[in-house]
Formats: sequence, structure tokens, C-alpha cells
Amino acid sequence: MSTLTKPPATRASGTGTPDRSSSRGYWLYLLPGGLLFAAVIILPFGMNLGLSFASWPGVGDIEWTGTENYVRLFGDETFWASFRNSVAMIIAMVVVPTAVGLLLASVLFDVIGKRFGGRTASTLRALYYLPQILPVAIAGIVMGWILRPQDGALNTLLEAVGLGDVTQNWLGDPGTALPSVMAIMVWVQIGYPVVIFMAALQRVDPELYEAAEIDGAGWFRRFRAITIPQIRPETFVVALTCTIAAMKVFGPVFVLTRGGPGDATNVPSYFAYQNFFERADVGYGAAISTILTLIIIVLSVIFIRFQAKSERKERGR
Repeated sequence: MSTLTKPPATRASGTGTPDRSSSRGYWLYLLPGGLLFAAVIILPFGMNLGLSFASWPGVGDIEWTGTENYVRLFGDETFWASFRNSVAMIIAMVVVPTAVGLLLASVLFDVIGKRFGGRTASTLRALYYLPQILPVAIAGIVMGWILRPQDGALNTLLEAVGLGDVTQNWLGDPGTALPSVMAIMVWVQIGYPVVIFMAALQRVDPELYEAAEIDGAGWFRRFRAITIPQIRPETFVVALTCTIAAMKVFGPVFVLTRGGPGDATNVPSYFAYQNFFERADVGYGAAISTILTLIIIVLSVIFIRFQAKSERKERGR
């Protein structure tokens, strides 16, 4: 005679769901990451915030000055000029790469991939992404050589085709320095959205494109009615990450122009660097960094909430 044994009973709450106390142990797995986040992000930001209320040359005693750095900051024309240049960087690193990257990804996926094969599309995608993996210093130095006023490749090419009157000191003229840096940043940044959008297109149901093609929809109509709505989550991710990168861009400005000529290409991160290290005004540099961090946090919250609202609206349809 066999004996049936009951499986061990599990602890459950009054509603029939597993006891929450049994899942508390999972929080322990978050502890190492939480400690690392606190050590790398929270603690330095707290120290930076504290220094923004002080005057300190980097050595010696700290003199607490209250909100003096912030009062000085909001009256500093260089500070406002740097944020105006950040708007230009957002155009160069977010708006243009996102729009053009989406178009290129769709062409590579829906046209080049179908006519010439996936390998050709993948090769072109890698070529677009190549500037992203180049060290900033190397890319900046090469672009600086190309844009040199006397023997740079761009001016030499313009003279060779009879456009010598168009030649400029591209990075040394206040009127052309910022547009030149913006053009370089478009080149650097465009590969990132192309890669993200091509990966997003892999999950779109191909039957949608086939049905639209059978109904006579052309490529642009399929792009507008299927591609853009289907990869909206990835579009939010690209826009957010590129906006953060544009707000804190530093390397290309440092290598190419050092914020010049004048303040024509100065940006908040480089302006903070100037005060931290070149002028030994750590408190003022900390105030600039704090304002920049708060702006990035606010923008991130706005993007995330807008994305969540958009997703809820899509689910409600």
C-alpha cells in the first residue's frame, strides 16, 4: 500500500499570494550595486554640492560663502552663453542624428537589406558607427587637421575646385567655429541612433510591411505609418541618452577649440573645467556642475514621464 505525501506547505498571506517576507532576500542582491552607486555618484555629488557654497582654490582652508557662487553664476554672461551653445549641441547631437539616423536605419533595413542582402546593410551600419568607437582625442585631432586654415584638407579641396573664396579659418572664426563643431558632432553621433533603430526594426512584425506593400503603400508611407510608431520606445531612449550626452559634452570642445574663439564654443562642462583647474575657483566650478546636473535630472524626468504617458496612451487604444 503506497502512501501519498503532501508537498510542504508554502507560507502565504491572507489573500493567497506568497508572503512578501520571503522575497526580502532579493534586495540583498541590490546592495553591492547600491553601495557602488552611492560611492561613485551620490557621495561625489554631495561633496560637489557642498563646495558650491564655498570659496576654495583647491588647497588650504575652505571659506563658506553661502549662495554667493549662485548669485554670481546667474549674472555671468559666459554661463548663459555656454548654455546657448548647449542648445546648439542638442540640435547637432540629438535632433539631426535622431531624424537622419531613423531615416538611414529604415533605408538600410527596408531597402538596402532587401536588395543587396543583410551583409551589405550590416557593413554600412558598422561604417556609420565607426566614429563612435574612435577615441575623442584622435577624432578631434584628425578633424582639426582637416579644418586647418592654411593647409587643411577642406580648404585645399575648396581651392582645387575653384572655391577659394569660400575658404575659412573654420575653428578660429567666431562665426564658423560653432557650426564647424556642430557638423563634427553630427558625424560622431549619427552612428548611435542608426545601430539602435536597426536593432529596433528587427522586432517589428514583417507582415505589417508585407500587408502595406500589397495594399500599394510606398516606402515613405510605410516608414511614416509603421516604422515610426513601432519603434517609438527606442526613439525615446535615443533622444534621452543623446540629450544627456549633448548637455555634458566636453572632449570634442577641449580638443578642437578650448571653448574659443572667445566663448563661441564654450559649453557648461568646459566652463566648469576652466574654473576647477585653470582658474582654481573650485567653488564656482562646483556651482556650474551642480546646475548642469540638476538640469540633466529634470530633463531625464520629463523624458521618462512623457514616455510613460505615451505608452499608457498606446495601451489604452
